[in-house]
Amino acid sequence: MTRTGARLWVLALATITWLRGQALDTTLFRGDTGAKKFTIIDQVTDAGERRAFLRLYEARDPGQRRKLAEAFAEQYPQSWLLAQAYEAAAKSCIDLEDYAQAVRYGLESLRLLPENPLLLVPLANVQVKLGQTAAAQQSARAALDYLDRFDAPASVPAARWPTLQAELRASSYFVLGRAAIAEALKAAGAERLLKLQDAETFLLQARSLNGSDAEIAYLLGLTELSSGKAINAAHYFAQARRASDPMGTQASENLRRIYGSTIHDPALSFDGFVERAETSGELRSNLATSLPAVIALRTTAGYTGSEACRQCHAAIYKSWQETGMGRMLRAYRPENVMGDFRTHNQFTGPNSTVIARMTLSGGKHFFFIRDSTGEWRSYPVDYTIGSKWQQAYATRLPSGDIHVFPIQYSAITKQWLNYWKEIDPPGSERTDVTGFNQLNSATSYQINCAPCHTSQLRLTQASVTAGHNLEFHEGGINCEMCHGPAQNHVVAMTARPGVKTAETEIVDFRKINASQYVAICGQCHAQSALRQPGANGEMNYPAKGAAFPPISVSRPYPEMLRRAFYKDGRFRETTFIVEAFRRTACFRQGGAHCGNCHQPHAADAASNPTSLKFAKDPDRMCLGCHAKFAANPGNHTHHAASSEGSRCVACHMPRIVNSLLFKARTHEIDDIPNAEMTRRFGSEESPNACLLCHTGENARWVELKLQAWSNPR
Repeated sequence: MTRTGARLWVLALATITWLRGQALDTTLFRGDTGAKKFTIIDQVTDAGERRAFLRLYEARDPGQRRKLAEAFAEQYPQSWLLAQAYEAAAKSCIDLEDYAQAVRYGLESLRLLPENPLLLVPLANVQVKLGQTAAAQQSARAALDYLDRFDAPASVPAARWPTLQAELRASSYFVLGRAAIAEALKAAGAERLLKLQDAETFLLQARSLNGSDAEIAYLLGLTELSSGKAINAAHYFAQARRASDPMGTQASENLRRIYGSTIHDPALSFDGFVERAETSGELRSNLATSLPAVIALRTTAGYTGSEACRQCHAAIYKSWQETGMGRMLRAYRPENVMGDFRTHNQFTGPNSTVIARMTLSGGKHFFFIRDSTGEWRSYPVDYTIGSKWQQAYATRLPSGDIHVFPIQYSAITKQWLNYWKEIDPPGSERTDVTGFNQLNSATSYQINCAPCHTSQLRLTQASVTAGHNLEFHEGGINCEMCHGPAQNHVVAMTARPGVKTAETEIVDFRKINASQYVAICGQCHAQSALRQPGANGEMNYPAKGAAFPPISVSRPYPEMLRRAFYKDGRFRETTFIVEAFRRTACFRQGGAHCGNCHQPHAADAASNPTSLKFAKDPDRMCLGCHAKFAANPGNHTHHAASSEGSRCVACHMPRIVNSLLFKARTHEIDDIPNAEMTRRFGSEESPNACLLCHTGENARWVELKLQAWSNPR
């Protein structure tokens, strides 16, 4: 990014996405503008806070914007909108060239919302300018990751996003190139040359994305000159010499030095030399402009269904059938029904009016639901959804459309509940039980559930708006949703058992890296993923010739409903398991993946509902990497080794995540319980692992304990 460009981000990227939030636990379709959006402002109950944020949002003068942002953070230190306020303060400080404060505010914002490339890019430029090389590299690499992972913010027109995305990537590579040059200047010999090669690669990548940026060209010239490639350097200096001073003047001076030291033909004037240098060819980057496909496997095969795997993998098949994935959606069988359809089988609405009855008739299960006029309508249960902690039920219409009843059964509390009302904000259409009889998109299984609850879902016509025109190969999550299309594999293994070729290979989880592993699980366990039909209507599987698995970009997190997060920025809902895990050092630095802790088709699947790899010895899943704590865990945990307080998950994966009527373990694995955040936001909005057990204490007590353990006398 040029120095001018750093200022432009402040106004160009003022994000209206701060004001929007998408409902949770439903399939998100890319480009869908029909679904109701719930604004973040609507969720802020304090009228003064709303007004203060809107004043900040509307301010354009950087000095005024900074003052309003600072005042907002001071006056409303527990606001949902702190990340956005700190971001505004950081960008205003960049505009005002107060770079030290820009970094401070930027990091405060990123503590609450790390996945923000629109802040990370200008912050990286500031950090490298201040000589904070390592921090700048970290910010730039994170920005590149997020630019690949997330869709355009709602504030940016779709037609504008590809250009802006390329400019942001170019700026990130520019930072990496500048940081590599800074490191090269401190090195010598072979290390210096390697750093200069890194700089050249990054800057060429930046130039391929934004060829009009003179600062990139100038820095490339310096890199080539430092590498002893004077003629290459001249080409880039010639490109940069038309920039405004002082860069243009410096580029011209470098050209004169190169001309004087390398050109010995008196017939070639300086102007002729510059003209020739400017029009000569340049180096090309071998670096891809975006992340490569997650797995090199190409889907040349078709799909066979899980039954085809049974012949060779009978034990695994049997275990898989007992898992939550295998039982996710099953055609109705009376023995699979968990709900109480006999005794406590009524659901009441406002004024204690019975609005739903769940009954048995002739050995068949039915739902009776009162409509808005008071009339009763009956529907057979044609599918069961879920088999562990709760169960939903669905009916199939003659058209083939499947609709999910809003009343679901909790196996934990042994009661019926309005599931959508538990998780949706006020005014959500699908929370009205009597509205079920309309059988519209609010209750459609194909729209809201099918991409994650069924296998090989396909759109048969052009529209999914009403839930029509969608069909699936198999209920539940079958083998090929994880291992890829297996038709070639099945045919080849049947003809010549044990003889494998590249053409017959399927995904072997022992041979893939952490990013690939998590991407496969993320097909269903990433709530923010945006679905988009393939060329032949493929919704959750790739077309032939495409890479497996299909990669979906995510909706930017500020556009998700605020109840998805605690105010300290951590995820509050289990539907964001992959998003939470991607934040962890275990994944980002240690290469950990889902299979380090979970076994998708373990032999004890029926009695191990969370599919833990070592359910009876949970510490083992952590100590495989953190072996130094195994010998004397009490020294690390400050609890008796045999106590629950010494379990790794007690501190690092506390039960703070909503899973409907019970708390599940967070997958945002914390380094240590954060007393500061709990003091700021309170235990309701920043739950602390220590205080889950020590309920009579407070955040200050946690802070003192952690300090004492860190600095023993």
